[in-house]
Amino acid sequence: MFYPADAAACRRAATQLLESARPAISQMSSQLGSDSGIGGIVPHAGWICSGAVAAESIASLARLRPAVDLVVVFGAIHTPIPIDRGVLDSHARWAVPGGESGVTELRRELSASAAQFVTDDRFHLREHAVEVELPLIQITWPLAQILPIEVPPEGSAIELGQSVARAVKAAGVSAIYLASSDLTHYGPNYRFAPAGVGAAAMEWAMENDRRVLRIITDMTPEKIIFEVRTHNNACGAGAIAAMMAACLEQGARKAVVLRHTSSYQTLVAVAPQTPDNAVGYAAVWVG
Repeated sequence: MFYPADAAACRRAATQLLESARPAISQMSSQLGSDSGIGGIVPHAGWICSGAVAAESIASLARLRPAVDLVVVFGAIHTPIPIDRGVLDSHARWAVPGGESGVTELRRELSASAAQFVTDDRFHLREHAVEVELPLIQITWPLAQILPIEVPPEGSAIELGQSVARAVKAAGVSAIYLASSDLTHYGPNYRFAPAGVGAAAMEWAMENDRRVLRIITDMTPEKIIFEVRTHNNACGAGAIAAMMAACLEQGARKAVVLRHTSSYQTLVAVAPQTPDNAVGYAAVWVG
């Protein structure tokens, strides 16, 4: 549903997305400076819609960090089951077309904190937020293990992210922290169309995205959950808050929006849409 099922085709597509992202990242080098990236935001729609955006975020992090031990993926939750803790899975490896990723043993340490984490494979079985990023991660950091965590949109996401970063630091491993989240889901298809439909509505949705992006670039993750609950401008508020809290714990000082777009805009060249439904995407670098 999200990328090619054939292993060779999937790896080829992922490689092309990453290679195509490098020129854009080169142009952003003055904003990123000599700082090594610690984390970022990646969208998780089908690659035809958001693959290029996700690749830009990942490529920006690999620019100065071509090898890391671990990639933590904080994911949005789309499984309709109530949960108030971070959700781990029980699997030793995740397999996607063209490759496999081993899951870090740090998961065992985190699972001992029942107040913050629970292991429940139901939240990972049909969830795409982590899976969509894995081929890109595997090509970028082929030796890295992963730590998939689904994060609910709760205030506890801040402490959860801090706990993960502290466990990583104590283990002495190098890590990248990703938040897999799209932004405003706008239009009748998503039962959210306060500005109606049409070109003006598409711009309204983009401005709605900018509200939460400003909070991110202000480095104030404690404001994210309330913002998203109020303005419905991200599906992974908990994931974003946890990622930013982890990055701050690791010494991050700034966040840079590399690209902000929507499915309405990215599909113009391949499958033009009417201006009524759109999902916002952003590539964000944190370091």
